[in-house]
Amino acid sequence: MTRPFISGIPALDAYLSDGFEKVPGMSSRFSATICGHLMRRQTEMGIRGSVAEIGAFEGRFLIAMGHALAAGEHAYGFDVFTWPDDRVLDRFVANAERHGLDRSRYTPRPFDSGKLTVDEFAGLTGRGPLRFIHIDGDHSPEPLTHDLELAHARLHPQGLICLDDMLHPGYPFLVVTVHAYLTAHPEMVLMCVIDREDIVAAPKFLICRRDAVALYETDLMASFPDQHFVLGGDAMGHHCVVLTQHPRLAEV
Repeated sequence: MTRPFISGIPALDAYLSDGFEKVPGMSSRFSATICGHLMRRQTEMGIRGSVAEIGAFEGRFLIAMGHALAAGEHAYGFDVFTWPDDRVLDRFVANAERHGLDRSRYTPRPFDSGKLTVDEFAGLTGRGPLRFIHIDGDHSPEPLTHDLELAHARLHPQGLICLDDMLHPGYPFLVVTVHAYLTAHPEMVLMCVIDREDIVAAPKFLICRRDAVALYETDLMASFPDQHFVLGGDAMGHHCVVLTQHPRLAEV
């Protein structure tokens, strides 16, 4: 029997069902469902902290994260909000209101993350640890390296960094930057690959501390058996979870 593919958070699942794809953006509903599930699991395990997105655009993914917040937590959305025009921030706020995210639960941060120090980033995100950080900013090596260092410095010890557009045909070597980050920080591992929906809804990587992997990987395989690619992935010596919409093995 096929299990329902949901996050388990009613407000988030309602948004994913009717709203998510009405907000411009390129994150997939498939990945947002899995990330929402992970945030729910964090809450159930007592992992507390706010969330941040670098590259919030018009709010598609940040609204999803906002619906997964626990009491007292906050969502921070970073973007220059000037592309493709100077009304992006207005549309971001309107989308959040339209899809039920209360204004008290989130703060747009109109900053170029590439120009922020770790201390400035901390000050703009409440100075507490962040339990979930989504990075979807400038897709070139130097900016991604900087965004990863910001996230690394502020991540909750059991938190998750989610990287968008990994293995995207438009950015085929962006993963080299992630490999360099993981090499420089051997305490961090690629815990899960969330496969693409299509070329405009590309894969995501979920990264966490090595000692936090057990909090998530078995639960993901058990919670999403119909999406689990059982061979997993060879992630620099770590056998990571792979979730895809249509898992199958080649006939040989």
